[in-house]
Amino acid sequence: MTERTTGRTVLLRGGVVHSPADPFATALAVTGDRVAWVGSEAAADALAPTADETVDLAGALVTPAFTDAHVHTTAAGLALTGLDLGGAPALAAALERVRAHAAASAPGAVLTGHGWDSTAWPGQRPPTRAELDAAAEGRPLYLSRVDAHSALVTTALLDLVPGARHLPGYDPEGPLTGDAHHAVRRAADAALAPAQRADAQRAARARAAALGIGTLHECAGPDISSEEDLASLLALAADEPGPRVVGYWAGLVTSAKEAEAVRDLGAVGAAGDLFADGSLGSHTAHLREPYADAPHTGTAHLGPEEIAAHVTACTEAGLQAGFHAIGDAAVTAVTDGFLAAAERLGTARVRALRHRVEHAEFLTDAALAVFADLALTASVQPAFDAAWGGPDGMYARRLGPGRAARLNPFAALLRAGVPLAFGSDAPVTPLDPWGALRAAAHHRTPAHRIAVRAAFTAHTRGGWRAAGRDDGGVLVPGAPADYAVWRTGDLVVQAPDDRVARWSTDPRSGTPGLPALDPGSPLPVCLRTVVAGRTVYERPNE
Repeated sequence: MTERTTGRTVLLRGGVVHSPADPFATALAVTGDRVAWVGSEAAADALAPTADETVDLAGALVTPAFTDAHVHTTAAGLALTGLDLGGAPALAAALERVRAHAAASAPGAVLTGHGWDSTAWPGQRPPTRAELDAAAEGRPLYLSRVDAHSALVTTALLDLVPGARHLPGYDPEGPLTGDAHHAVRRAADAALAPAQRADAQRAARARAAALGIGTLHECAGPDISSEEDLASLLALAADEPGPRVVGYWAGLVTSAKEAEAVRDLGAVGAAGDLFADGSLGSHTAHLREPYADAPHTGTAHLGPEEIAAHVTACTEAGLQAGFHAIGDAAVTAVTDGFLAAAERLGTARVRALRHRVEHAEFLTDAALAVFADLALTASVQPAFDAAWGGPDGMYARRLGPGRAARLNPFAALLRAGVPLAFGSDAPVTPLDPWGALRAAAHHRTPAHRIAVRAAFTAHTRGGWRAAGRDDGGVLVPGAPADYAVWRTGDLVVQAPDDRVARWSTDPRSGTPGLPALDPGSPLPVCLRTVVAGRTVYERPNE
């Protein structure tokens, strides 16, 4: 969203302002689209006569707005407005949702849905194509798995995609993966009417704003959405109030001309979901050793040479590069590629572009060292561990408990000095920033837990830094006026475990407090979200 400076001054006072500029601040002044001042009630008295508006916070907490560093906006909106199979308890319930959606949809439309996960269903099997054909009344239907790396489709949709039955990843009965999946996903995206696409994008941005999210990193690409989708989203975000949208395009770049084409799309990087592999849930993440529940090691989409060529071309063009990598073999291929690029161009040039890796779930010690050495941003999703971690979770079924316990090592990444940016990968997991902080602080593997304040930084300032900006995600004078106001309980300074020195959690240390995020406790309620000084959400009757 384009920032606008109006010169109008708003003074917020009588609350708690989370700011490193003053850990005891109770007031905040915003002029135009920038933070002008942070301080105490006594100083606010002097500012009040000249403010154009004064807001009584009534004890509410003010924080920087969150940044969700990995989102698929249209898909997230479609899940909000249409067919969402998330939480379906069994196969029969999922099929009933499909039937109801088909009956309520306009004749002739291609149906889309998201979120099925048969691992939790009795029998653990997805619907057959014949069952889906019947439930969808013979209509074209694209139904992505919860991880979005495989999909179920009806016969009618396959008939719209010539050659899909002959592509790698095609299955005559089960979920499609790989090239076959990408082909039917492109067909489903192309079938969206412009109004349906815009409605979905508005729904996702509205949900984000209501959760105190001020910025979304849209991870678009030829295998996951379309140029049309990215262009329409960026145009909508520029024209309508709501969270900012930072666009990424997951296209391979091998020349300056291709790098310029990425910029022409409005993207800030050739990154995001540029797939080095797939996902653990779909058995397509690329592993060094076979899955515990399947006799193979997943799928490699890119090798070190292709990765090195992409990083080299992007770096020479001054364009941020990045990849999707989940399995240990895929992450190693990515780090090997970055090392090769650094050998050609020099470490300093590679570090300067703040290249990023999405998910980075299964890191070897050697890969982690490369992340630290080359200043690669780890764009990670704590909700993945909350959903699939633990000794009885999907990760343990796919990898066995030993390997599963190594996933999502947030504490090790922080100790190594790796920049973190938190996101949701919505619609894979819901937009839920405070839930993500809780998931990081209460990681199912205790050794990977981090302090809430470190998680908060990763979900606010970390997202701005991941997009190449150092001025946002923090409430200090001169910063963009992106903030959220919260109703919450007592504020505390939480440590991940007893190894942290107790002085750091003592109020006398001057460390700004944050809401208590103990499991089961209520999460903060967003009262207002402001982006570039403009209110984009206000809770009704508050």
